[in-house]
Amino acid sequence: MKIYLSQDSAAKALGAEEVAAAIRTEAEARGQEITLVRTGSRGMIWLEPLVEIEREGIRIGYGPMTADGVSGLFDGSAPDLGPVEDIPFFAAQTRLTFARVGRIDPLDLAAYEAEGGLSGLRRALEMTPEAIVEEVKASGLRGRGGAGFPTGIKWDTVRQAEGARKYIVCNADEGDSGTFADRMLIEGDPMALIEGMVIAGLAVGATKGFVYLRSEYPDAIAVLRAAIARAEGAGILGDVMGSGRQFDLEVRVGAGAYVCGEETSLLNSIEGKRAVVRAKPPLPAIEGLFGRPTVVNNVLSLATIPVIFEKGAGHYAGFGLGRSLGTMPIQIAGNVRFGGLFETAFGMPLGRLVEEIAGGTASGRPVKAVQVGGPLGAYLTPGQFDTPFGYEEFDREGALIGHAGIVVFDESADMRAMARFAMEFCAVESCGKCTPCRIGAVRGVEVIDRIGAGDASAVPILRDLCEVMRDGSLCALGGFTPYPVLSALDHFPEEFGQQREAAE
Repeated sequence: MKIYLSQDSAAKALGAEEVAAAIRTEAEARGQEITLVRTGSRGMIWLEPLVEIEREGIRIGYGPMTADGVSGLFDGSAPDLGPVEDIPFFAAQTRLTFARVGRIDPLDLAAYEAEGGLSGLRRALEMTPEAIVEEVKASGLRGRGGAGFPTGIKWDTVRQAEGARKYIVCNADEGDSGTFADRMLIEGDPMALIEGMVIAGLAVGATKGFVYLRSEYPDAIAVLRAAIARAEGAGILGDVMGSGRQFDLEVRVGAGAYVCGEETSLLNSIEGKRAVVRAKPPLPAIEGLFGRPTVVNNVLSLATIPVIFEKGAGHYAGFGLGRSLGTMPIQIAGNVRFGGLFETAFGMPLGRLVEEIAGGTASGRPVKAVQVGGPLGAYLTPGQFDTPFGYEEFDREGALIGHAGIVVFDESADMRAMARFAMEFCAVESCGKCTPCRIGAVRGVEVIDRIGAGDASAVPILRDLCEVMRDGSLCALGGFTPYPVLSALDHFPEEFGQQREAAE
């Protein structure tokens, strides 16, 4: 009997290790031979721990499983969910970046290759650096961690930059509330990230890479380090597949400062300096890590590179809409029935994601607001649910996609309190480099407290302060904090002591 069980952090938190121990104990007691494969998570968190048993090549799901229910797996009495990939939440997805996550042992190189792994790297090794970059440009891949800057343009800048040494840096400092895709990818398919970074190195002439991981992700750190060791042993790292081209990879662990998600703060941290934002120019692509030309990309951007080279840029660009091409792993959290990771082509309306895919609120109350893009993302209301999931489409609504975490709130949410949280978050997490962020956020909390005490005349002050922060901050922390505050003010003026007509 072949059994699959996730060892993802979320599954462990919900009892996966106890279920694994019970499976081994039950099999031994029955004298039954089993193969227990520990995988990443399929992303359906409400079903974790999710056990899958392979029958005639089809994996049948059981979950959420408990240690007490394991005996039913062996005697046939446990109720099943049917084929896992037919579960509606999963069947509605287009899995490219996350194609292998939940299917294979993340450290099994043979399984990785059997499901398309290393095909992209082998193809890239036969291409010139310029051709590799052009393939990335043609795919339409954009940054998956922030403003959606075209990945190929960034790579081309580094490729053409002069430098005795160049670097590839992976930003895995996943600090936004409601986001977990980076962690899930690293825990479930770390070889995809490694392969993507090697291809990036071939493209720009970099021989060294760093993955900057937050210390709050101990499982991801352990899995990635083990994967790097196996990649070195297999000749994927070092002398890349015997090609004579060198690429080495190292994990650096951060202490969890939110501002390290900003690329220049991250670079300072890797260098052993205080994590403060660097003024631009120069751009990291010109003077980045240790003053050398540096590609800084998010986990999802780099882990998507292998599938682009395996299947071709045209295949990847065939998904999406407008300038938002390919797929996006969307993280669904907050007050929802079905929370988890849902990868889909750009273009799905926000309302379908919230009401159909996420199943509406767990509380059963109407949706009041949805925050997209982390704690600094704007709040969208049901009146905006026809907005397609795309960079420019969200921008027209005064919102941003960011790392594509969506957090759902029902009608009981206090939007003034949520706006205050955004300001307080910025005040606590500011690196202190620039005045609008360092001082503006503190004053913003005070102004929101004045409004809460009944001083509605402070609302225009709050608006003016948000404009100063948006225009004057050096990084996304201070610059994006106005998004949740202003959207809360605009959509829910009565919660700030204002009449809706006056606000409109």
